[in-house]
Amino acid sequence: MGTKGRAVPRVVCCAIPIARAAGKILVVTSRKRPDSWVLPKGGWEPSDVQLEAAASREALEEGHTSGVRGTITRFVITIPTPATTYHFYELDVAALDQDWLERNERRREWVDYAEACKRLEWKSELSQGLKLSSLAPARSH
Repeated sequence: MGTKGRAVPRVVCCAIPIARAAGKILVVTSRKRPDSWVLPKGGWEPSDVQLEAAASREALEEGHTSGVRGTITRFVITIPTPATTYHFYELDVAALDQDWLERNERRREWVDYAEACKRLEWKSELSQGLKLSSLAPARSH
């Protein structure tokens, strides 16, 4: 079946937190795999109303970026899999709070695009979403 017991795939919203001036991406460690890095992501909840709201909420909970609400700047891609449908959004970040909700469960780090690609290689959907972001090098035709 591929949906882990659900009738339809789970909807997951992913934020790609970007410090544009520095050309950096915020990555956080996974709670399930503490040695693996991810983008802030999580399930869409009916209270979110819009998918963009879920991406912002996840960034607040996992990476806790200050000024995060209202800073979604670009839809990147939707990636469907049998179990999950991923929606990716770029999130422009101005600053990070030192005290955030999941600070005792995760680490976070600003890295450049190449390093973010390396850290996300283990999770193909996250890697693919990042590679389609505006920080990806322009592809020659």
